[in-house]
Amino acid sequence: MFVTQLSLADFRSYAVAELELSPGVTVFTGRNGQGKTNLVEAVEYLATLASHRVAFDAPLIRKGAERAIVRGRVQAGLDDPRSLLLEIEINTGRANKASLNRGPLKRPRDLLGALRVVLFSPEDLALVKGDPADRRRFLDELVTARWPRMAGVRADYERVLKQRSSLLKSLAGRRGPLAEDASITLDFFSDQLAGLGAEITRARLDTLGDMRAGVAEAYCAIAPAEDVAAIAYRSSSITGETNGIVDDEHLDAAALHARYVERMIERRGEEIARGLSLVGPHRDDLVLSLGDFPAKGYASHGECWSFALALRLGSDALLRAGGVAPVLILDDVFAELDEVRRARLAERVAGAEQVLITAAVAGDVPAGLAGRRFVVNAGEVSADDE
Repeated sequence: MFVTQLSLADFRSYAVAELELSPGVTVFTGRNGQGKTNLVEAVEYLATLASHRVAFDAPLIRKGAERAIVRGRVQAGLDDPRSLLLEIEINTGRANKASLNRGPLKRPRDLLGALRVVLFSPEDLALVKGDPADRRRFLDELVTARWPRMAGVRADYERVLKQRSSLLKSLAGRRGPLAEDASITLDFFSDQLAGLGAEITRARLDTLGDMRAGVAEAYCAIAPAEDVAAIAYRSSSITGETNGIVDDEHLDAAALHARYVERMIERRGEEIARGLSLVGPHRDDLVLSLGDFPAKGYASHGECWSFALALRLGSDALLRAGGVAPVLILDDVFAELDEVRRARLAERVAGAEQVLITAAVAGDVPAGLAGRRFVVNAGEVSADDE
């Protein structure tokens, strides 16, 4: 899978941009702030409907414009000439729109799965050093890349979580048993949340189980060390323990549903008192370990970088195993790595169908990643013929 055309209108710093792309390696170089990352961010957005740089869409629209348009043509593979035309219209103050082959889609998320990317960026260090939310987001994005329908499950979960939490806040401070109507309503939302949460957790556990070996192998290939990289799933909602590691990955969705309901009943008083939903996958975390120690707090800066890269490479291997080679995006990553890690990462990604790289300094990109080069200056993209 690779992108052959990219068109932007009022996206970030670009009033208009038209770019022909090809399989293999493409490098965008230029000083910081010139618009390199904006180009690969647009590709990322077409694939995921999200950006690794911002939590909301508003910054993606060029200042003074009311909407931004990102359009890309995607070819199925080197030996498969079939192509799709993807388009997203990002709007201010109203819902975004999407189309596939010029035909409007009911919802933008119906576009998910048409393009897959794995993106490496300096922000990836948060996967190791950051908060649980960073690791949950990483895993959920990978789950959605594998099974696009999970985007709908996640959206439904967030909606029910918001409704249930609002109800709990309204009940906080009350004394005595709940009124019958409040109890019935809370039971209804609890059952819905448990069902949706069970689907998400099962998909997370399946994905984690399928990628563990790939992450460990990638870490071993990148890091000049002998420690084994391991990942575990932590959920007090499932185990009933504050720092409980889930060691039974064969719990089916029905069993997870029942366990969530049980935990919600056990913690009902606490949830009402605090006005928070304390049970569910929104409270879970990934535990990343190197040897016998957790990576967070113990690993060196270089080891953390190696683990973050291994997570992305493991994601790539997992998606490839599913029959679709994703576009690899390396956004200003090489500047963060030492020579050894640069060379080893370059060796790992060189064979991908398409690799898009941004770098402030051309010399930061290993020579082994030869390919087309573009210079980006003040929002203008030109071929580097040198």
